[in-house]
Amino acid sequence: MNKANQNFNVQKWVAGVSVILLAVKFYAYYTTHSISILTDALESIVNVAAGFIGLYSLYVAAKPRDHDHPYGHGKAEFLSAAIEGTMILSAGAIILYKATKSIFEPVPIHGLDGGIILVAITALINFGVGYYCLRIGRKNNSDALVASGKHLQTDTISTVGIIVGLLLLLITKLAWIDSAVAMIFGAIIGFTGYKIVRKSIAGIMDEADEVILNRMVQLLNGNRRENWVDLHNLRVIRYGSVLHVDCHLTVPWYLNVHQAHSEIDALAELIRKEFGRIFPAIKNIN
Repeated sequence: MNKANQNFNVQKWVAGVSVILLAVKFYAYYTTHSISILTDALESIVNVAAGFIGLYSLYVAAKPRDHDHPYGHGKAEFLSAAIEGTMILSAGAIILYKATKSIFEPVPIHGLDGGIILVAITALINFGVGYYCLRIGRKNNSDALVASGKHLQTDTISTVGIIVGLLLLLITKLAWIDSAVAMIFGAIIGFTGYKIVRKSIAGIMDEADEVILNRMVQLLNGNRRENWVDLHNLRVIRYGSVLHVDCHLTVPWYLNVHQAHSEIDALAELIRKEFGRIFPAIKNIN
């Protein structure tokens, strides 16, 4: 299974799990009327929408290159991450609004013990799915999966915080704790959304990735072949899980065309072993 198809299959599970967890959280809110649990449920709506958006983007990104898209369809992942980040940012703003409103218009809370148990179960599931998403997304250089994984882990962190707040509310009976917890995690969720949007825009605009460039320079310097006289004008552009590598390779003047292309193939294979799928655009200069 190639990376694009693996990413797509993982995202299918994310979308399915998000729907189930959304139902559980809204049931918990219905039984408790806690604004903190509503905060968690609202974020789960974003999880569901973002999960299906990510699923579609990975379906598009998995398509092979064609006449209209010679570099593939990987940029769709950046668009998906941008939409998901915007939705997370919006969810944070809605949560802050709801929490502030609940301070002035409090709603009686009841049945907290059962609600806490339900929300705790969703937190454990979210953490496991988010961890798996991040691991596969980073391994396959998939921004859509990484965004989904970060979103799910942020959801887990906020859920744990909400549980702590609900336990304090259960013990102290101070109603304002519910709103205060919701406000804190609404701000955290909003900041996470901002970071995802910022990274996705960088990918869409082909911003230089200094981490990848430094890794590649170290790799090439550490494995330099005898016939690689010089390598310059190195550029690396990400298209989802695929890297487009563009550079000029200088080889000795006495090499014939076949020998020069062998050096180019060796360079491309070295990069491919380290970074996975690449579209090489390497020129030899005699």
